[in-house]
This record gives sequence, structure tokens and C-alpha cells, in this order.
Amino acid sequence: MNSLVLLLIGVAMFAGGYVLYSRYLSERIYQLDPAYTTPAHELNDGVDYIPTNKFVLWGHHFTSVAGAAPIVGPGIAVIWGWFPAFLWVTLGTVFFAGMHDLGALWASARHRGQSIGTLSGRYIGPRGRNLFLVVIFLLLLMVIAAFAVVIKDLLLTTPSSVIPAWGAIAVAAVIGQMIYRWRMNLVMTTIIGVTALYGLILLGDRFPIELPDPILGMAPGTFWIVALFVYAGIASLLPVWVLLQPRDYINGVQLFIGLGILYAAVLVGTPTIVAPAFNSNVPDGTPALVPLLFVTIACGAISGFHGMVSSGTSSKQLDTETDARFVGYFGAVGEGLLALGAIIAATAGYRTLTDWEAVYSAFGNGGVGAFVEGGGAVVEGGLGLPAALSSTILATMAVLFAATTMDTAVRLLRFVVQEAGGLAKVAIGKGVATAIVLVLGLGLTFSQGAGGEGGMRIWPLFGTTNQLLASLTLSIVAVMLIRRKRNPWPALVPLAIVFVMAFYAALVQLGDLYEVQDWLLLGLDVVIVVAALWVALEAVLSMRSARAGESKDAELADDS
Repeated sequence: MNSLVLLLIGVAMFAGGYVLYSRYLSERIYQLDPAYTTPAHELNDGVDYIPTNKFVLWGHHFTSVAGAAPIVGPGIAVIWGWFPAFLWVTLGTVFFAGMHDLGALWASARHRGQSIGTLSGRYIGPRGRNLFLVVIFLLLLMVIAAFAVVIKDLLLTTPSSVIPAWGAIAVAAVIGQMIYRWRMNLVMTTIIGVTALYGLILLGDRFPIELPDPILGMAPGTFWIVALFVYAGIASLLPVWVLLQPRDYINGVQLFIGLGILYAAVLVGTPTIVAPAFNSNVPDGTPALVPLLFVTIACGAISGFHGMVSSGTSSKQLDTETDARFVGYFGAVGEGLLALGAIIAATAGYRTLTDWEAVYSAFGNGGVGAFVEGGGAVVEGGLGLPAALSSTILATMAVLFAATTMDTAVRLLRFVVQEAGGLAKVAIGKGVATAIVLVLGLGLTFSQGAGGEGGMRIWPLFGTTNQLLASLTLSIVAVMLIRRKRNPWPALVPLAIVFVMAFYAALVQLGDLYEVQDWLLLGLDVVIVVAALWVALEAVLSMRSARAGESKDAELADDS
């Protein structure tokens, strides 16, 4: 099949979803009000709460939620064939992710920027809240540890990405000053920032950096992991406008340009998809498509992590409530576009089916490597860019996505630690909470060796936990809608599908982990399954209570 056909169908579905379905959600379901005073104005502190231009906020939100997962997941899932992955990414983005991300943003903005974990206490109850926080804590810890290892691997395998990856931090710091201190025009600031980033990419391609072994007494991989944690800790403590927000914005623009380069190469080169639509010759050991497809591709279809970003940082920067449609729903569309690009790169970037099968010789193969290698071949064939430069561009995209997600996750996990301290009547400052996060993250990452093997050991549970959290977030949105006497079905349908598939996958994983006697992951999986099931039951009771009209105060206080 011609990859251009797949690209055009996918983009048309995303465009239709944003133009039609997001308008329906915004006007009829969430009823976004331009006159509503958002937390960014009500609680403006210049650190976490700050009114932000919707395009700048979209950049922060998009790059924070995207990470490496919409590349890794589709890059692995095409082992079952390109059609199931394509269908889940497109339909999931339009009807699941957009609803979920916009809903979490709206719910938090209507409650002074409170996190989904805090809202669970209000709408599900204190027991549900405590268990909800357990799921959130474990998921964020997985994100921090695993993404540090993903970035480390990319910096080692593609040394030409080192200069642009770290140079982007300096560019972002200057962009923050240009926007907020010098009040420069946003268009001019964007042009300067993007030009600088692509200049760094060219510089990195010309001067790849491979660290000496050892460096400061550490192996290169260990050094990169430590450096990433140090950076993420510092970034999480700075006011959002200094580094986090401008970094994410300029990265978002640059990454969309990179994605545009990949799409333009498909448009010009029209490469053929060599992978089968449905793979009837999957390697031995490959799990069943159902339910694993729905948790292998999380980000790129629907992701619980998005709800944490929406309620953890983005809701605190929303200038007007109506901006939530662009920031939340179009942020999900942006990730869907990235996942679609990953599917095309991993299926049309190889010369023959035999070459493709050599890469996908076992379940778990492909991922970021297939995106960089296959995407580089697509760009070289379509636009004539040298393969090395094409790979540098795509590797830098992956690193920057993962890095922005990692530093946002550290900030969010710091919020969770402080919230948990508050529940225990123990005040925990930002510095102490950040130190706790870094120690736990480094401990998990290095728990299986100095190469960061522990960071990826927990990865098999990421997709399942992520999707369970997404369904639980939708349950909060559904309760809010029921209490407001609005149509809850746009939330209930994806909630039911995602929860059933994720819970089914978690049970399958329990059997697999018991069989291989991986007691650590088995124990974590049991905790996640019990917590998710308990929260789900509490949510169902809350929905029944809300429908029966037992919530006397409804939402009057929330709208004031």
C-alpha cells in the first residue's frame, strides 16, 4: 500500500475530529465560557500559576504529553500489522484522547487548578483519592526512570543529537526572557528560536559527541542518566516561564517542523508500506493483539499521563477557558500526528518485507530505533537529505520529546509527594520533595545495574497503568458531567472500553509475571490492579449517587 494514502486518511480524520468533534465537546458538553476566571488569573503567583498565550501553552502541553511513548508504542505495535495500529491511533485520538485531555483540563480549571488526584477525593471519596494517588505515583516514577534510559540510549547511539539536545536548554532560557522580560513579538521570537535549534542540529551532525569511557569515574551511559536527573530536578524548581514553558513551546514548534519534514518526504517520495496490514506470521512469543494493542499504544491514542499534565501544569497557565479546546484537544491531535508518522516510518522505511521482518524478529523490537532508521530512509528517499542528517533530525525530535516529558513528570511527582505529605499532616517543601523524587527515580533506574536497566525493567507495566489511569480520569469527568445534568456518554464510552482492555491486559500480565517469577513486577502489578479496581468501584457508586441526585450542592460552588 502507498503510505501517502494512509497519511492523507489519517490527517483528514484528525482534522475532522478537531473541527467537528472538539467543537461539539467544547460547546455542548463542557460548555467552555470565555468569561470564566481561570486559576492562572485568580491565583497568579508568577511561578506555577501564570496566564499564558494559548500557542505558547499548547507547545508546553503538547511536548510534555508526547514524550517518546507515541514513537515507542506504535513502533512496537506494528508487529501485528499496520492496520490495527493505524485504526487505534486515529479513532483513539479523535474520540478518546481529545475527550480525555480536554476534559481533564476543563475539570482542573474549574477547581482552581487542582490535580486529578485531588479531584478524585472530591468526586470519588477519600479512599478512592488515596488509591488514585498510588496509581499516579507509580506511573510518574515509571515515566521518569524509563524516559531517562530512552534518552540515554539515543544520546549513545546517535551522538550527533548531543549538541542539539543540550543546546536546546540554552535556547529555551533565552526564549523565556524574550517573551516575558523583553516582551518581544511572538512570531519573531519563534523564528529566532527555531532557527537556533536547527542550527544546533546542523552543528551536531557536523560534530557528533561521544563521551570518553570513563568520564568522572562513570560509564558514558551512567553519566548521561545522572546529568538528566540533575537537569530535571533544577528545571522542576524554576518558575515555569523561565525554562519549562519556553523550552516546551519552541520544542513543540521545532518538532512540528521535523514532523512536517517527515510528512513532506512521504508526500514527495510516496514510499510503499512493506509491512502487512495484518501480520499472520508474528514471531514466537508475541502476545495476542487483544488486549495488548490497547496498552502497547497508549500515548498516541489515549494516555492517563495526559490527564496529569492537563491538571498538573497546563490548567494553571490557561488564559481563558475557551483556550482549553486548542491546548487540550489539539494537543492530543499533535500526538496522534506523531504516532501516525511513527507507524509510517516503521512500516515504509524499509526496502523489502524481509528487511522489515529482520527488525521485527521478536516482540518489543522496533520502537524508537525503527522510527529513526525507517524515518531517516523515508526522508532521504523523499527529500534527498543525507541519511545521517535525517537520522539526526529524527533522533533529536525523540530526545526533546522525551526530555520535556521527563522534566514535567519530575515537577508533577513533586506535587504528588507534597500532596501525600499534606494528607499525612506533614509539610514538605519544594526542595525536599524534589530531592525525594530524584532519589527514588535514580534508585529505580539503577536498581538493576549502572547502565539503567532498572528503568526499563518496569516498562512492561507502563502501558497498562497509563490506560487504567486514563479510564479513572474519565470517571471523574463523567461524575462532573452527571452532576451538571450534561450528557456523560462521550466520557463513559471510552472509559468503559479503555478500562476493560487495560484491566484485561493487567490480568494477562499477572499470569506472565508469575510464570517467569518476576516477583517485583508481580507485586507492583497486584497493587495497581487492586487500586484501579477499587477506585473504579468507588467511581461507579459516585456516578449512581450523582444520577440519583444525592449531591445536593451539585456544582454551584465550582462555577463561582
